[in-house]
Amino acid sequence: MDAVTNVARTTLPATVTYSFQGTAQAFQSSLGGLGLLLIMALVVIYIVLGILYESFIHPFTILYGLPSAGFGALLALELFHLGAQKHWLSPRFDMELNIYGFIGVIMLIGIVKKNAIMMIDFALQVQRTEGKSAAEAIYQGCLVRFRPIMMTTAAALMGTLPIAFGRGAGGDSRRALGIAVVGGLLFSQVVTLLLTPVLYIYMDHAKDRLVRLFGKRHVNGSEPAPSSHGPVAGGGPIQSPIARSASSDLSAMRRPK
Repeated sequence: MDAVTNVARTTLPATVTYSFQGTAQAFQSSLGGLGLLLIMALVVIYIVLGILYESFIHPFTILYGLPSAGFGALLALELFHLGAQKHWLSPRFDMELNIYGFIGVIMLIGIVKKNAIMMIDFALQVQRTEGKSAAEAIYQGCLVRFRPIMMTTAAALMGTLPIAFGRGAGGDSRRALGIAVVGGLLFSQVVTLLLTPVLYIYMDHAKDRLVRLFGKRHVNGSEPAPSSHGPVAGGGPIQSPIARSASSDLSAMRRPK
């Protein structure tokens, strides 16, 4: 479509207006909504991860690897395009970011974030159950989850390579999808394994600083008002009249006759 637009701009006089109609116009309008689709996908993923981990911070840690996946996909497409232009590769490998390539970038959102999810999910569980520090928890998570991460990434690569080679009927049109996914997976695999633990530690320290700044004020403001009924016998905490009567009944039942 860009080639047709450039030819019309250079050959037609300035007094002539041009526009796409029919199927070409519908295709052009669909391309304009892909950016909004990508943003909405990121927002939905952030909301789901926030609900899952009960945190506003760690979903950012998981989504941090997505820009590297997009950069790897675009870099792979650009390298194949440059290789075809320089006649290093066959002209059928001349790639560009078409509709199939953009679908590959959207697919990378769901594939790449599983690396960070595996590590962070294990680290959060260790922190909450064993009381370890963020550095120890994420280090243990990297050791335990390294093999599943490599296995799932290898499976995704092996499943996408036939699409990247473009075999079968209509394979040439889908080749951009396979190359985008393979390039994004290879580049993001290295970035997420190295940067996710570091970012997790920094995010955990930032959360602790926010708790120290705002948590004390919140606790002081949420202290319950003193009760006029006095404390429960035995030095226990102040409870409601119903709880105190239930406690006294239990004490009377346990008292030996």
